[in-house]
Amino acid sequence: MVCYLVMLTGFLISSPAQADPTGAQHPVKPNILLILADDLGYNDLGFQGSKEIKSPHLDAIAASGVRFTNAYVSASVCSPSRAGLMTGRYQQQFGHEPNSPPSPFGMNLNEKTMADLLKAQGYRTGAIGKWHLGDSDPFYPTNRGFDYFCGLRAGSRSYFHHEKDDKEGSFKAIELNGAYLGFEGYITDFFSGKAVEFIEAQSEQAPFFLYLSYTAPHGPMHATEADLKLFEHIKDKKRRTYAAMIWAMDRGVGQVMDAVKSKGFLENTLVIFLSDNGGPILDNASNNYPLNGFKGIKFEGGIRVPYVMSWPGQLAAGATYGPMVSSLDIVPTALELAGGDVDAIDFAGRDLMPFIQGEVNARPHERLFWHKEWFSAMREGDWKLMYVQDFGYALYDLKNDIGEQNNVAKRHPEKLAAMREAMNAWKALSVKSDWSEGPKWYRINRQHHIDLIPAGSEVQ
Repeated sequence: MVCYLVMLTGFLISSPAQADPTGAQHPVKPNILLILADDLGYNDLGFQGSKEIKSPHLDAIAASGVRFTNAYVSASVCSPSRAGLMTGRYQQQFGHEPNSPPSPFGMNLNEKTMADLLKAQGYRTGAIGKWHLGDSDPFYPTNRGFDYFCGLRAGSRSYFHHEKDDKEGSFKAIELNGAYLGFEGYITDFFSGKAVEFIEAQSEQAPFFLYLSYTAPHGPMHATEADLKLFEHIKDKKRRTYAAMIWAMDRGVGQVMDAVKSKGFLENTLVIFLSDNGGPILDNASNNYPLNGFKGIKFEGGIRVPYVMSWPGQLAAGATYGPMVSSLDIVPTALELAGGDVDAIDFAGRDLMPFIQGEVNARPHERLFWHKEWFSAMREGDWKLMYVQDFGYALYDLKNDIGEQNNVAKRHPEKLAAMREAMNAWKALSVKSDWSEGPKWYRINRQHHIDLIPAGSEVQ
């Protein structure tokens, strides 16, 4: 039997329990803290191997829990990735395939969000930071299961006060539960402070779910002078700013974790950290090594992300988990822990706890799929199939070629045919979106993909 979890010692498989007056033991529903970075490079945290960018607080979370080494999001750009994250379902199957839904569009109102599901289980729910699932009021976080929202409706904005962004009615303005709020200082610090306030206001009578969705290190490239000084040794200005932005985010994560600890919640809080997609290496000087590609395309650099879960006493500290996992797994994992009915919804994700706690010696996923308008991909075990409209198919063996440099489609025609059939069957389940990104985005990103195909290894 294969052991997938490294250093899996000293953990508890049972959920924490509380006493009942009758003497019975009942599981305590854990708090859920979901922290999402934006456009983070695969290699740009200490626990991911970076020697240049410092992330001590995120490194501590990784050291206290499980780091996933084959972790994916469901899209290589922000909005569809978040739609998958918030529902546990492939976003293509409810019409959220393109990025940046323009008003009046947004995430399908028939879909239950993670907040909807946890609120029904007695959770206090909050979202802080970037929303990007629809600017119009019907799609607003407080209409999608969140009791509390402080952040911006749109996908990006200035990190400092900006006259154009910070005006009432702007989708980039900071709002509190639907009302214009504004902010002072640096926005990453502001979001961290609001997260601390949310946790400090938490009583012990009900669990909380907090979705802390940073804009960092998504552009524009803004950092404080004090943080920039810490990275003067980085010669490239954009890379220096990027490092300072991550430092500010990491500092905020440390403050949030201090609040969790000071409230006595640490041993009953599942902390999850990941990025919404890979780094856009030209835009923010991120580093996706050893992966090929970047945000917006389906090479590993666009969809494979840093991803950790920590729950002291319940998950092994310092463990790594190798089989494929997905951001789609977060909702069913949380719902199962909350006592909800996971089987009532057609999730694409899986409850990860039995796998990472060693109860199930199998893989959570044999296959994962991706598609957006003109570019599709599928992973089956170590095989990776990709398709580009008007350009054809490619097959990669990730076990021996994590950088996707050698297209082996001609050497494995039967595998190519079988995976092509499976991918097309999955794509047939898609629902047409009400909006599109338009021809400009198509032209730019298709050209980026073609530029990245290794010489002499063209897609077939």
